[in-house]
Amino acid sequence: MGTIKAEIELVNPYDLVLQDEGKKKSEEVRKMKITALVDTGAYMLCINHSINKQLGLRHIGYQNAELGDGSVTTIEVVGPVTINFKNRNTACRALVLPGNAQPLLGSIPMEDLDVVLQPLKQTIDINPDHPIIAQTILK
Repeated sequence: MGTIKAEIELVNPYDLVLQDEGKKKSEEVRKMKITALVDTGAYMLCINHSINKQLGLRHIGYQNAELGDGSVTTIEVVGPVTINFKNRNTACRALVLPGNAQPLLGSIPMEDLDVVLQPLKQTIDINPDHPIIAQTILK
């Protein structure tokens, strides 16, 4: 099976609040478009140190994370961060990977965005059963 990548936009939501209050111009809102590896084995959004620095996300704490090779390391947690994908958005925390590591879009934000993966086509798209607005399960 090949890899799936998602073109997403990350936004610092605190900047949006300052913009709404007239304290920041729209061009000053820190946001960036990135290509993230879609990783259903990862739970959260993972960004690298460079992305975090550019967005200026707030430090929340630290979390131990088990890596693909089975090793455990302590990772910084930042947030919130808004994720925009097509006509969808969600807000979540992010784990900060060292250096310029590949960003990962994990399963929790993908579920909230209500997207579907097509591994054979190597694509991610909005759920065709809910094309206008995301749907979640509350039971």
